[in-house]
Amino acid sequence: PPLWTEWNGKYRDTVRDLWRGEPRTLAEFAGRLTGSSDLYQDDGRRPLASVNFVTCHDGFTLRDLVSYDSKHNEANGEDNRDGESHNRSWNCGAEGESDDPEVGALRARQMRNFVATLMLSQGVPMLGHGDEFGRTQGGNNNAYCQDNEISWVRWPDPEAPPEPLLEFTRAMVRLRREHPVFRRRRFFHGRPVEGTHDELSDIAWFTPEGEEMTGRDWEAAQARALSVFLNGSAISEPGPRGEPVRDDSFLLLFNASPEEREFVVPDAHGARWSTVVDTALPDGLPADGEDKVGAGDRLTLAGRSLTVLRRPV
Repeated sequence: PPLWTEWNGKYRDTVRDLWRGEPRTLAEFAGRLTGSSDLYQDDGRRPLASVNFVTCHDGFTLRDLVSYDSKHNEANGEDNRDGESHNRSWNCGAEGESDDPEVGALRARQMRNFVATLMLSQGVPMLGHGDEFGRTQGGNNNAYCQDNEISWVRWPDPEAPPEPLLEFTRAMVRLRREHPVFRRRRFFHGRPVEGTHDELSDIAWFTPEGEEMTGRDWEAAQARALSVFLNGSAISEPGPRGEPVRDDSFLLLFNASPEEREFVVPDAHGARWSTVVDTALPDGLPADGEDKVGAGDRLTLAGRSLTVLRRPV
């Protein structure tokens, strides 16, 4: 049995800090992405103990998280004193609603980054209601007392074309559902797994230059980019009937810096890869069969974006 599961507040804080560009977040982020073993492993729990979230019913919505630096709770009647003041939010250059196309594009990309990170993380993802299509509360982060348009969810018209963020969220949920490497029931070992007949480690971390991360890399104050290899052929836990579980392997490339970065696809972890997610694209999803890359190739990631590469099993 999974024992107790918990909302993982450290996951929320760390993922918010990463994408808003806080220094010295990579090491903490790596732990949160892989199920927070530092929080749950010592008492026998597994990644399922971590309920991962970026937003919830309380606080900023996802859209407001990327649109406001400060809470705007004036409508609550307490002179904006209520609600959390330290939200780890970033407004992308303008407070509140903006008709600046660059601000709008960055906010949309940041929302895709948060949704993708959530669905690529080990543990149980929790998505706030309405965040899948970018609902707003106008910067109110304590709307419990508002039974009106501030807190109401405006569900999309089913006859209208789907919202781009909704389509992207559906695609990320589908990717997670179809690939058990994102839903491991045990923590990573950080080495080749006995019995899987695969000489590669079940997980490996790389700098943008394609070199394995060192202690100095993890602690570099301004480091905001890395890649992680998830080995689908080194899943240690069996399936529900005791059968071996094998999956495609994935390379996740994160660039949380504001500038574009060049990444090198690591050698010896797969000859050919295809791009399945790129949050820099307006819809976040490359066309099927395009963007093939090989070991040693160089990829340029836009600032504040992530890319997912897949190698078939």
